[in-house]
Amino acid sequence: MERKPSLAHRLIPSVGDLFFITVLCSLYFTAKSSLLSDGDTGYHIRAGELILATGAVPRFDSFSLHSPPIPWIAHEWLSEVLMAATHRMLGMSGIVAGSALLLALTGYLLFWSLRNSNAGVLLASAVTLLALASSQLHWLARPHLFSLLLLVIFHHLIESWHRERGNDLYLLPPLMLLWANLHGGFMAGFILLGAYLAGNMASLALAPDPERGALRRKLTQLSIATGACLAAALINPYGYRLLLFPFRLATETYLMNNVSEFLTPDFHDQLPFKYLLLLAVGVLALWRKGPEPTELMLMLGFGYMALYAVRYIPLFALVSAPIIARGVTEIAQRGGTAARVLRERSERLSRIDERAGGFWPWAAAFAVAVSLIYGRPSHAFDAAEKPVAACEFLMRQKISGNMFNSDEFGDYLIYRGFPSYRVFIDGRLDMYGSDRLREYNQVIRFENGWESVLEKYRVTWILFETDSRLTRFLLKEKDWALIYADPVATIFVKKAPGNERLRVQYQALQLKGGQATF
Repeated sequence: MERKPSLAHRLIPSVGDLFFITVLCSLYFTAKSSLLSDGDTGYHIRAGELILATGAVPRFDSFSLHSPPIPWIAHEWLSEVLMAATHRMLGMSGIVAGSALLLALTGYLLFWSLRNSNAGVLLASAVTLLALASSQLHWLARPHLFSLLLLVIFHHLIESWHRERGNDLYLLPPLMLLWANLHGGFMAGFILLGAYLAGNMASLALAPDPERGALRRKLTQLSIATGACLAAALINPYGYRLLLFPFRLATETYLMNNVSEFLTPDFHDQLPFKYLLLLAVGVLALWRKGPEPTELMLMLGFGYMALYAVRYIPLFALVSAPIIARGVTEIAQRGGTAARVLRERSERLSRIDERAGGFWPWAAAFAVAVSLIYGRPSHAFDAAEKPVAACEFLMRQKISGNMFNSDEFGDYLIYRGFPSYRVFIDGRLDMYGSDRLREYNQVIRFENGWESVLEKYRVTWILFETDSRLTRFLLKEKDWALIYADPVATIFVKKAPGNERLRVQYQALQLKGGQATF
């Protein structure tokens, strides 16, 4: 009779538990969480509040100064509602806790997905660690975290069905319904389905006659599931336009070439992705059996995306992890003494791991919940990175007229200044489009006609980074007066009658080393 694990064994954390605890606690129990290093978090909260207040998902922008209002597909509307509700109840610390929980679950489920595909504990741990490190560049408190988690779940369900370890394809349509309303990354789910369809078609074409009947049945099942997912994705506030949105965005060539997250990866940086990519190439080269057509489709498809734009690296990392683990497992079976020793140690660890009671993830989640109740640590945007003090100045002074602002500051301005102030630009560059981004760059690069852009939008004041070319340029311009400066942000007003009060009040202000002096 099999012995039940003792209490001592149940209190030992499994490796999956350690991934969950480490990610959750390292992201939450820090004085300055890296999750808030991007200002987009702020506008997502305000967008969710707008939806809750009006009871409707927006069709047009409300946060910018542009008139007529710009059409806006708020493809993250459900995430934004959840973020707004969390912020209302628990403040910014609640946003950090929720985001950390999503990432902890992603790491935990990825590890167990690898273990369920027969990867040993040591191998699953190493691949999970590398995949998480590669995806870390997008560990920000934004709706795309839902996409990372749902991608792991979606892939696991399809892969389990493909390997005949489960038959849960019926879960895909409701997951797609949720995903399509949480974040535009739901298209990654269709890329997964497309890769499995193409791979199974290739397998059918290459299979001997006795195996074709079973493959046809698999193709039929997957085709039905894909059709059901497509129908589910259409159940959203924008209908078919939501599905066309990613393709329309891809046609914005200027946007693709001038927004950092759409640019190709810089391999001179210390990107863990380059090591993951080298590992993937090495595995494919040494894999004697070779990847299945489906695996090859996944590696090529998501690999191309990751090399095309840095924003897709996390998707490649999470999708490639199970394939890399399977390849390494097969290669290790042909290994020598070292491979055998590692397998034996991994098997011993597996036996210990299986006895773990799963206590520690619940304990870590409870610790976060208690800290939220007591308000320690208290998370907020970092005043050393965001225009926190400058916005406090704006709320006191109530500057009139249209602003021109840094795109990096726009999201925080929406969070702190809406509805008193409306921005020129913010992180929703997909909404603003190539033309407005081109005009923005025309101003900050002092290209021909930059003053005409400011006149076109009747700009009377500017909020920009203190350490920027535009700030240094405006300090020398006779038509602009500095009225506020700190190490993060500076504010200039146009020398016009409407700004006379501010000019007189702050006429002695000078900028020295990023500090305001009088």
